[in-house]
Formats: sequence, structure tokens, C-alpha cells
Amino acid sequence: MTPAIRYVRGDITEQSADAIVNAANSSLLGGSGVDGAIHRRGGPAILEECRGLRASSYGKGLPTGQAVATTAGDLDARWVIHTVGPVHSAQEDRSALLASCYRQCLRVADELGARSVAFPAVSAGVFGWPVDDAARIAVETVRTTPTAVEEVTFVLFDQRAYEAFAGRAH
Repeated sequence: MTPAIRYVRGDITEQSADAIVNAANSSLLGGSGVDGAIHRRGGPAILEECRGLRASSYGKGLPTGQAVATTAGDLDARWVIHTVGPVHSAQEDRSALLASCYRQCLRVADELGARSVAFPAVSAGVFGWPVDDAARIAVETVRTTPTAVEEVTFVLFDQRAYEAFAGRAH
């Protein structure tokens, strides 16, 4: 089943969903952009679980294109699904890694039983992915990945990203 897809301009940390996706860095220990905002707003419980993941399953960090869940702490969600997007490269096509982020997040959401998921524009911020291409990959991947998730909301921080994603609505 294909989930209903919504597009909103706003702050992902203010969304209400079963799972909120974090565009994390591989350390899982917070950073800038969406990652820093989720850790700040979600509180110390998220960082504590991330440290536990680093101490056990992900000693070298979360690999690019993979996803893992933690508590959502003080966010209006049950879980945060952390995924590490690829840094954009003009010399190497990393599109499959970016698509993998969305597929893996939906896989984790299915394992958790999440029915609503809020995604940021993974890799379209500090990782330098051109927003139009990031939108194409994200929306196409969500539309074509089998999932029990009923609603996906793309939460876009600025007008440019909102227009790029919402322009893919049809």
C-alpha cells in the first residue's frame, strides 16, 4: 500500500507523528541542522539511547543509507528513526544511498508498527544535495516502497524545499 503523502513547511521537531526521522550524522550523537534540533528538542533520552547504540551495535557509527530507532524523548512522537544520508558528490552518483535512507526508515517504521512518519529533506541541508533532486528521490522512493505506514509527511524547513517537494505531489 502506498501511504498518503503530505507536504508541510515548518519545523520537524514540532510535528506530531508515530515516528520522526532524524537526518543524523554517523556518530548518532547530535550535530547541526535537523540532527541538532531533534536532540535539543527531544531532550537527553535520545542521546542516552544513541550512546547505547554506539556502545553496542554501532561502535563505528551508523552506516550511510541505514536507519535505527530510539525513543523520541520529549518530541510529540513515539520514536525517532535516525538515518545517515550521503554527502552529495558531483563525481560519484550516490542516489542509491539516498533512496536507501527512505526505504530503511520505512522498514524500521514497519518493524515498530508506526503508521505515521515525518521526514525531513535528508541530505538536502549541510550534506549539499541539490533540493530538486533530493525531492525527486525522496518522493519516488516513498511512493514505490511497500510499507504499512499510512501517512508520510515531508516537513520542509524553507520555502525552496517546500516547493521542490510539493511540486512532486502529482
